[in-house]
Amino acid sequence: MSIDVATIHQAKASSFGRVPAWSWLGTGVYVVLLVNGSGLLNDSDTFWQIAVGQWILDHGALPRVDVYSFSKFGEPWISSSWLAQILYAVSYNLAGWTGPVVVAAGSIAATFGLLAHILERRMRASYAALVALAAMVLSAPHFLARPHVLAMPVTVAWAHGLMTASERRQAPSFWLLPLIALWANLHGGFVFGLVLAGAFAIDAVWNAAPLQRKPLALRWVAFGLAALLACCFTPYGWESILASRKILDLGELLRLISEWAPADFSRISPFELTILALIAGTLYRGVTLSPPRIALVLGLLHMALSHGRNLEIFALLLPIVVLTPVSRQFALQPTWSGRMTLASAAVLAVTLSISTWAVAAYQAHSPPKSDSPAAAVEAIKAHNLRRVLNDRAFGGYLIWRQMPVFIDGRAELYGEKFTMAYYNALELKDVSRFLSLLKDHDIDALLLRPGAPAASLLDHVGVWRRVYADDVAVLYVRGGS
Repeated sequence: MSIDVATIHQAKASSFGRVPAWSWLGTGVYVVLLVNGSGLLNDSDTFWQIAVGQWILDHGALPRVDVYSFSKFGEPWISSSWLAQILYAVSYNLAGWTGPVVVAAGSIAATFGLLAHILERRMRASYAALVALAAMVLSAPHFLARPHVLAMPVTVAWAHGLMTASERRQAPSFWLLPLIALWANLHGGFVFGLVLAGAFAIDAVWNAAPLQRKPLALRWVAFGLAALLACCFTPYGWESILASRKILDLGELLRLISEWAPADFSRISPFELTILALIAGTLYRGVTLSPPRIALVLGLLHMALSHGRNLEIFALLLPIVVLTPVSRQFALQPTWSGRMTLASAAVLAVTLSISTWAVAAYQAHSPPKSDSPAAAVEAIKAHNLRRVLNDRAFGGYLIWRQMPVFIDGRAELYGEKFTMAYYNALELKDVSRFLSLLKDHDIDALLLRPGAPAASLLDHVGVWRRVYADDVAVLYVRGGS
């Protein structure tokens, strides 16, 4: 009898007690993000992302011109994140604000669970979890219910596929192509995936035997052309690639958009500490990389330093780029941390389902009131105002409320010249230009944040009258309104 009992306990342990560490990491990340879900809604762009997705569902078509603003109405504009926007809109329709939170949290959890799984194959599970958690800390400021987080697991899987092919001195499998096609329909950052393919191609050719380099290079070129073609498998075709370039052509404007601003080291940050730790570790242990890997590491670092938006790319891909050289150099040995059996997968699925239901039932998620000037919008409707010059951060909410905006977060639509003129005017760098802006666009109201320089001026200009104010927004209308 004791032998039978022991056998049963051993069977249970092998079925349930040896779940892979990466799956527990992903589950933990999901639960933490779900509990703190309102933080994922802490961006006004989420409003218009869902609104665009709903427009696509309602019209059975994709936008090709702007229909949300009065300043750029009818001008060409496409939504390269259309698939992500539909997913957010559908999830919102099903579960309110909890829906987008669940979708974003699930994608983020899958990203870091996948990263830990990749790392576990070359090092101890505890080390892999530690590196994945460090990458998560660096990426955390960009954990938002927006399209880019849905592309994160695709980015990791794509990079790992390229790295594996490079280290085997082979061209990547064409089965990778659906990944970049999916990426192209989720987020405009897919163009970086093409750059990454070129970088790993150079790495593969560099490390190949001399006689193998030419045929290997040709196979990588063929894969690269196929990947470029796969990126055109979107409703917009080639236009998706062209649209993605517009963000990088915004020039000076990128410095004013916080997520695209360069790194700021005036205060200690996790990013600075990470760079210092990497430098110290390299100097102390003498890490050696091949020239192509060095170039790739420096390229990722340059991207992160140039634009804060690229910090999660640096955090997610750096461990993959250096994984094999570092694990070989320091003889890191993976430890078997369990395997995903059908029983363990069922346990995790039940755990995630219960967690999701519990949070949805007992915790209400919602965007911050600072980006939701609900009362001010009611005042706008009461005064029947149409041409309202709004604070850029309010643009998403106004679109959500089906009101025409002057400007919103779609920087590629408005462009550098228009948006810089808007910023300079509202900052009163030139008062005459501010007044000209109001006249040229026939503005009949302004919706601003309290304390904005332009608001202080309007309080002393007789033609404008403050008709509503709270701690979120102030509304001015022409004196005769």
